[in-house]
Amino acid sequence: MTEPNHILHFLKRSTEFLEKKGIPNPRVDAEWILSDLLNLPRIKLYAQFETPLTENETKVYRERIVDRGKHKPVAYITGKKGFHKFDFYVNEHVLIPRPETEELVEWFYKNHKGFFGDEAQIKVLDLCTGSGCIGLSLSRLLPNVDVWLSDLSDEALTVAKRNHLTIPNPKKRDVFFLQSDLFQNFPAELTFDVILSNPPYIPISEKDSLMEDVLSYEPHLALFVEDFFGFHQTLLSEAFKKINPKGILLLETHPEYIEELKQMASTLGFPDAEILLDSSAKKRFLLLRKN
Repeated sequence: MTEPNHILHFLKRSTEFLEKKGIPNPRVDAEWILSDLLNLPRIKLYAQFETPLTENETKVYRERIVDRGKHKPVAYITGKKGFHKFDFYVNEHVLIPRPETEELVEWFYKNHKGFFGDEAQIKVLDLCTGSGCIGLSLSRLLPNVDVWLSDLSDEALTVAKRNHLTIPNPKKRDVFFLQSDLFQNFPAELTFDVILSNPPYIPISEKDSLMEDVLSYEPHLALFVEDFFGFHQTLLSEAFKKINPKGILLLETHPEYIEELKQMASTLGFPDAEILLDSSAKKRFLLLRKN
């Protein structure tokens, strides 16, 4: 008897395979991978369960499901991750954008007028940019911004540049790119009104607590710091010099150490510090204003 080759059959078989491999949401992942392959909205799979897959589609789908069974993240398999209103290209040289970072962008998007008014032209730096999700989103969302993206990794900047070219840019906004270890390669005269950053902030001592999907595939350079407080002292002190008067620094960081970072910031010259909660009520973001 010939094995079925329609969508429902492959979803069932793939779900069973991923479940045996210990993948947390096997059916959902099987659906996302197939909907991406077929260029079909996931919800529409349910209306086309009897549609057969071609020989090539079957081959590619099986390869991708095997990759997922090895805990390769779905975003790296499909090469994209939705973030805010856009789809970002991602590969193993950049972190997969997280919902918390999306919240950081959303918070600034909703609150920037309170700092700079309606018409001010503001200079924004996305420090440790990775895929460019923070800076490129804001470059498309806000009317009066000049945006710089910087990262230590040349490979990450290549991904960010690709996203700049492919994400819709109706206002044809220019974005500037800098390869730098924090602010090391920045021109002395270059300063900003806003610095936003999701830097590496997981202490290396917590490495073994991460899921296999993260630990085996995502770039450790963007995840871990050997010396959490030493790294952040450098970041905060150098950022202070690069922020214009009345400018702000908005930082995503480790909830367990954010109170200490707030105290550190006050000793480095930031008198106005506020801790913001993420949607899980964790102390996730540090807002610093330079008076």
